[in-house]
Amino acid sequence: MASAVVWISNGTWRGCVDAARAWVPERLEVVLLHVSSDEPADVAHGAYLGLLGRHRPDRDPSAQLEALDEAAAAELLDAAASRLDRPAARLQRRGRVEHVVVRAAGEAQLLVCARDGAVDRLGPRSLAPATRFVVDHAPCPVLLAWPGPAPAVPARL
Repeated sequence: MASAVVWISNGTWRGCVDAARAWVPERLEVVLLHVSSDEPADVAHGAYLGLLGRHRPDRDPSAQLEALDEAAAAELLDAAASRLDRPAARLQRRGRVEHVVVRAAGEAQLLVCARDGAVDRLGPRSLAPATRFVVDHAPCPVLLAWPGPAPAVPARL
């Protein structure tokens, strides 16, 4: 079935879901995607190995961080599904965020994401580096939403 992938992340999920509600046709299946970076758990594991010792694997904080992150992602996806108010698949993935999002969009007919940089003004700085990568590399059309109200167009651009 044809699908629209909606990239769900902490600061922008409401804007993405609202854009999906407004613009994704009913004929498309909606897939809510949350991607967690491996970096925090990797850093915690490295600190554990380097500073805290290697003989107590039960004290390695990386597994706890991953479990907490998975629980938080599930809650965020539940909130997004509730706000969407239409059937949607939910995907939780881990890895380099921008690469995972682009891969997930590989089979999609539409990718919905939101500006996550400086959202107080128009311009290229309204996209954080990961989102810029996704917009530049997405293999499908991208619906780029504002996470809230868009700033006014200045009298002089």
